[in-house]
Amino acid sequence: MPLEINGKKLSFILDTGVNKTILFNLSENDSIGLLNTTKVALRGLGTGEAVNAIISKKNTFKIKNLISRNETIYVILNDSFNLSSKMGITIHGIIGYNLLKDFVVRVNYKTKKLDFYNPKTYRYKKCKKCETIPFIYYRKKPFINAKISLDTIGNKLIDVKLLVDLGGSDAMWLFENSKEEIKTPKRFFNDFLGEGLSGPIYGDRSRVSMFKLGRFNIQNATASFLDFASTHNARKFKERNGSIGGGILRKFKVWIDYPNKKFTFKKNGSFTSGFNYNMSGLDVVYDGKQIVKEESVTNSSDSFNQNINQRNSISFVTSYSFKFKPAFKIKNVIKNSPAYNAGLLKDDVILRINGKETYDFTLGDIYHKFQERDKKKIKMMISRKGVKMKFEFKLHKSV
Repeated sequence: MPLEINGKKLSFILDTGVNKTILFNLSENDSIGLLNTTKVALRGLGTGEAVNAIISKKNTFKIKNLISRNETIYVILNDSFNLSSKMGITIHGIIGYNLLKDFVVRVNYKTKKLDFYNPKTYRYKKCKKCETIPFIYYRKKPFINAKISLDTIGNKLIDVKLLVDLGGSDAMWLFENSKEEIKTPKRFFNDFLGEGLSGPIYGDRSRVSMFKLGRFNIQNATASFLDFASTHNARKFKERNGSIGGGILRKFKVWIDYPNKKFTFKKNGSFTSGFNYNMSGLDVVYDGKQIVKEESVTNSSDSFNQNINQRNSISFVTSYSFKFKPAFKIKNVIKNSPAYNAGLLKDDVILRINGKETYDFTLGDIYHKFQERDKKKIKMMISRKGVKMKFEFKLHKSV
């Protein structure tokens, strides 16, 4: 979402999973004139150490006609925390509680729109298909009650308390042993789950046979099970059992009502669609821009060629243009995955996938191809230290 800070237009992720406004990936061109700064350390999910940051107070935020003039920002100084490369678009930061606390916000995943309403005047329409669920705060983050059923214990429903994490892309994360019944199912595979403030996050990917959110029943949802090391900081809230993210939330139109401590859910057209993992074993990131030479052929109809055309000939003109287009590389290859077994390596630059140039893809397009269906054949051309190489493998559905 667009957010102006001290007059500078930036791009932020709206994230209910954060209680601070965090800024990163600033270049000299993105200078926002930070005010009243002091150094601090921040901790989050991940197995690494705390990250150094600057806290800046009394900044001005603006989203269209919404203005606040006394906002605090935490600026991460670690250059390796590059969210833009993982998203494929420029991301300057994440914002949550500081923005959401004053509004009722409607999130429409289908139209990709956010609507902000004044909680003092907003009136909910009568909606028989909606489900309203109250939440509690812990450190200014919202937690709801839900139920899950794991294949290791049959059809028994387990009560769980989950963070509603609008900024997370996975369907569900569950903390192993946060309850006696919460254990990784028998069918799973280990994977890189993402990057937290405190470093990389690894876990076991599997599924839950049933996820119950109020009246809504979601079957066979993907779920990642995280061990204690990756979630040490998050487990300070003893009642927490995990989180739900975009993989589930995108199946609904969601009203976020912080002033009244409630969420309202209404299922959309994607509610019945299934869940799939990345079945390639590849962690792909955006790798900047590359120069691409494009050829275009046009029919010349100017007066110079009129005589030729009269003799039943057609004149064509070939022209070339050079454009900057996105490049993508492999950041990580999961051991024993289809891509690993095919011979793909970290830092390989991906040139083509199934015959199509990758500069015509978005990062989301690439991951969609890796999630399409079990046993789908993937053909790739890559560049390894300047040498072009071809590889082929089939996607494999582990769970």
